[in-house]
Amino acid sequence: MAPRILLARHGQTEWSLSGKHTGRTDIPLLDEGRRGAKLLGERLHRAPWDGLPDVEVRTSPLVRAHETCELAGFGDRATAWDALMEWDYGAYEGMTPAEIKAQRPGWLIWRDGVPEGETLVEVSARADEVVEWARSADRDVLIFAHGHILRTIGARWLGLDASFAARIRLDPTSLSILGWAYDAPALERWNDTGHLA
Repeated sequence: MAPRILLARHGQTEWSLSGKHTGRTDIPLLDEGRRGAKLLGERLHRAPWDGLPDVEVRTSPLVRAHETCELAGFGDRATAWDALMEWDYGAYEGMTPAEIKAQRPGWLIWRDGVPEGETLVEVSARADEVVEWARSADRDVLIFAHGHILRTIGARWLGLDASFAARIRLDPTSLSILGWAYDAPALERWNDTGHLA
């Protein structure tokens, strides 16, 4: 079996609800986010996943991802990993895209980056580290992390520039799977929130 990555974005927070860039600020889940994490866990513990008994689990150490992992029922198997932390937004931490565009018309994070934070090249390098780790053995992996780093992992899994992540959005508590098609990396499932319905 070729290795796959199952990606779980953390549940809803106050800042994700309002659209604020939440990088390294340790924001807890809202009640809605905790509910979504439990529903995601229930889904992953039913067929066809059946609790993913052989999967290796990693999580961002930030509370919103770690708590999502715990509530989904994988906390006892998870290892925290700094490579899964969200983009360091520097001076744009806590700002909405509209607030940033008021200062920088036409701004796009995937093209223009952020001042005093990580560059796209740095975020891409962390994503490459995750992809390399996931492909290093004959087993699936499950990771709990954040929107922009997971989107970057998706782009890099496909062998595309990290800027492609601008075109593959992710909702809170979504499930995505990076797998294979015709012996090439592929999106098997993306931004699936069926468990929240």
